[in-house]
Amino acid sequence: MTSPEPQSPTPPSEPESGDRVHRSAPAIAGGVLLIGVVGWIGIDALLVGEGRTPWLALAVMLLVVPLIVAFTLRPAVYTNEDRLRIRNPFRVIVVPWGEVAALRSAYSNEVLTASGAKYQLWAVPVSLRARKRAARREMRATAEARRHVGRDEGRGGGPGTRPGPGGGRPLSEEPVRAANDRIVDDLRALHEKRQGAESAQGRVTVRWAYEVMGPAAAGAVLVLVLLAVG
Repeated sequence: MTSPEPQSPTPPSEPESGDRVHRSAPAIAGGVLLIGVVGWIGIDALLVGEGRTPWLALAVMLLVVPLIVAFTLRPAVYTNEDRLRIRNPFRVIVVPWGEVAALRSAYSNEVLTASGAKYQLWAVPVSLRARKRAARREMRATAEARRHVGRDEGRGGGPGTRPGPGGGRPLSEEPVRAANDRIVDDLRALHEKRQGAESAQGRVTVRWAYEVMGPAAAGAVLVLVLLAVG
């Protein structure tokens, strides 16, 4: 009697305790600030508003707050040895490393799957300004190293070094990179290391975030009804 072939493991859809989490600190700070402003205005309208104003304020808060949470507080990227879990505003995508074809970084950071699907990493946005700052720092460091290379050789730093405490740093040291570009570099390294592992195989799963979409849709319907009835 032939035993059934083992099925490829399906990665868990929920984050595990050992996951590494990447999130955008500026987005979180902006989201908290926006929620505070909306809450202050909305609660004031609920307390002192007249007629249908309190109901309209409640409906607007029900619509706006979930959207603020979705685009600022919610996005995150979870990684472990087996898979990449992307929590975007309205979807949760789980991609085993074996299904990742490439991680692309241009005007946005994206993961491409073996099937050709493309998913954006909302929690790791591209900052062209940060890239320009990193490039300028790298140019300054390289110019400084070239000016001091002779001095470093005389101090025992050896040829091909950058100036630094007690001698110098190798010129072959990794170039200065923007913070989010370093995160993508780490993801690429983990992908290259784990893509062939047996536990990193499986299928890509996508789940819609109904916990965000439901309240926002209810708020939108309530706003339309209140506006329609005048």
